[in-house]
Amino acid sequence: MFWRLFLSYLLLVVAAVTLVGAVIHLRAEDVFRELFHEVAVAVGVVVLVSACAAGVLASRLSRPLVELNVGARRLADGDLTHRIEVSGHHEVATLAGTINDMSGRLSTMLRLLEHDREQLRAILSGMVEGVIAIDDRRRVLFANDRAGKLLGFVPDQAVKQKICEAIPEQPFREIVETGLAAAEPHRAELDWKGPPARNLAIYISRFPGHGMPGAVIVVHDTTELRQVEKLRQDFVANVSHELKTPLAVIKSSVETLVDGAAEDPESREMFLTQVTREAERLEELIQDLLSLARIESGNLGLEPMTLALGQAITDCVERHQGRAEVKTLTMVEKPPADVRGEIFAWADPDALRQVMDNLVDNAIKYTPNGGRITVRWTQSPDTVSFEVEDTGVGIHADDLQRVFERFYRADKARSRTIGGTGLGLAIVKHLVQAMKGQVRASSTVGKGTTFRVTLPRAAD
Repeated sequence: MFWRLFLSYLLLVVAAVTLVGAVIHLRAEDVFRELFHEVAVAVGVVVLVSACAAGVLASRLSRPLVELNVGARRLADGDLTHRIEVSGHHEVATLAGTINDMSGRLSTMLRLLEHDREQLRAILSGMVEGVIAIDDRRRVLFANDRAGKLLGFVPDQAVKQKICEAIPEQPFREIVETGLAAAEPHRAELDWKGPPARNLAIYISRFPGHGMPGAVIVVHDTTELRQVEKLRQDFVANVSHELKTPLAVIKSSVETLVDGAAEDPESREMFLTQVTREAERLEELIQDLLSLARIESGNLGLEPMTLALGQAITDCVERHQGRAEVKTLTMVEKPPADVRGEIFAWADPDALRQVMDNLVDNAIKYTPNGGRITVRWTQSPDTVSFEVEDTGVGIHADDLQRVFERFYRADKARSRTIGGTGLGLAIVKHLVQAMKGQVRASSTVGKGTTFRVTLPRAAD
């Protein structure tokens, strides 16, 4: 910049001097020749002085422009905190101030954009759904952590990769291609093999623009929803079956009585007994259904209090002693050997009684004649526990995980023969959980089953 200005000024001076000399030569050639040496010296002096003046002037004009250029370069490199300070003419200083104001506004806008970007990233990262954004070349632009967990890839490593490379499973790729080819947002179900196996709902929506500039893929885990739906279907089917069986017996018994069996005292008594038994079974089933519905709705209104666990177990054993004697079963209570005095549980008395009655009732039902039922209890610093152990038929390992489901029966034929609604253990599970406790089962086929209930411990 300096040299361009300097040479420009110097050329102007030389041109002016040459023009003046040419004019003098044309008007007074004789005089010009006589004074040639003096004119040459004067021209040299003028050129030298002009060169100095041109250097000073060029320096004064170029310095602020150089400073302005250096400052603008730093701003272009991303240093938006830099302030351009120039010396010189008012116009250049005004331009520097304008650039400084522009960089300040730009810095504020970039901070806002970065804040919005981080906020959006935090929102997307905290979503229950997985979110993946891809461009027109199927490359991953963004993926949150949830998408990585659901589809089994590392989000940070997948960025800039093609979606088919990050997630190579063919069913998923087909859904993505179908969604990108569709004019409207596309939804599809995917059975993800895992591990773990999941039911996924895939939503694909293209970005607005010409052609296919990209799309956003939303992945929703519907596994729990499918399980709940299946449980609902099973529940409806089981309830229908459980209600149908006693109703069919009652209906057939009543029809037989109407057709003339009522005239025969022995037949009348037999069929009326069947009607009574099945009606009681229906009443028991309906009561259990109502109890389970009330428990699951959270409207139990439990009132936990300090209860003597040993006394509650003794009362439960006494209530069932008569039924046990009919089957020649031995019922044994085993208090803890390392604890003197009573153990206290923090529980609702009615709920605890229902839990114990259900467990002991099950033990009596599924233990063959001459068997043994043992109820033991103990405590830890924060909890108390009791176990109901029998020497019954036992439960297979595959069935053991499902015994607390509603209407689930490990041996359906035997269960229906000995009675029961199939809801007892489901009620036990929900009541224990409502009292902030846990229930577990262990079993060996042919040797017996043990149910262990753990509840919060109350102060002595």
